[in-house]
Amino acid sequence: MLSPITGTAAGVPFTALPPADGGAAPLIVTWHMLDAPRSDAAFAAALPMSDVPAWRVHLGMPMCGARMVDGSMDAGLALMRADVLMSYLHPFVRQAAEEFPAALTSIRAQLPVADGPIGVLGGSLGGAVALRILADTEIPVFAGAVVNAAVRMRSVVDLFPGGYAYDAESEKAVDGLDFVAKACAIAGRAPLLVVSGARDHPGLHADASDLVDALGERSELLSIPGLAHPLAEEPGIEPAPQLPVAREVDAGLTRWFRRQLAAAAPLAQ
Repeated sequence: MLSPITGTAAGVPFTALPPADGGAAPLIVTWHMLDAPRSDAAFAAALPMSDVPAWRVHLGMPMCGARMVDGSMDAGLALMRADVLMSYLHPFVRQAAEEFPAALTSIRAQLPVADGPIGVLGGSLGGAVALRILADTEIPVFAGAVVNAAVRMRSVVDLFPGGYAYDAESEKAVDGLDFVAKACAIAGRAPLLVVSGARDHPGLHADASDLVDALGERSELLSIPGLAHPLAEEPGIEPAPQLPVAREVDAGLTRWFRRQLAAAAPLAQ
């Protein structure tokens, strides 16, 4: 297996895993979790999808991995304590989505990736980024996948203690990150695999099922027995050996993207 390639794309750190021959191939872009694995390098180790004949480029989320302030998560935690939705969850998704078009152009300038539609994958909060690329942009996508994703941001906010006092601005923000409500837009863009851990937070697990129901025949639900929310052991910043449950997720993603690449190949000719 070829070694990972690290770099930055329009200021966004990435860990790129080449296809087996290291040559030109389609592109799959991922966004990691804020739980473990919480960096691009750690996410690449947890879900390498080594048997997918594509470049897998794992992007770093804001204030994570190489973008941590002073090498720690303290600054991000301070934002979370200040306002979990408007200072933390919403701006992280917004920034990651808004910086992606320039990052994609830079990736294509640096790596021998095809010019055609891309694949997108996100875990947890990174799943909201992947879903936003599908729902709110016109970037061509051949297939998407999410793992234990933030399908409805309101359900994620509910995980934090103390209750949340919504106002007009925060109601608008949280409703804008309800991807069950945006299912028609997503279904019109690309097929989607929704991976959900059977031991994930009940609200997130229910949202995954609701999204698949709303998407209809262009989606599939893959439930992983024994999988809670994280995909790696703490602290989840550096690459670590792949856990057995992550290996199951990786196998499901590999089957999905290989099938979707094969289906998309005749369209690219």
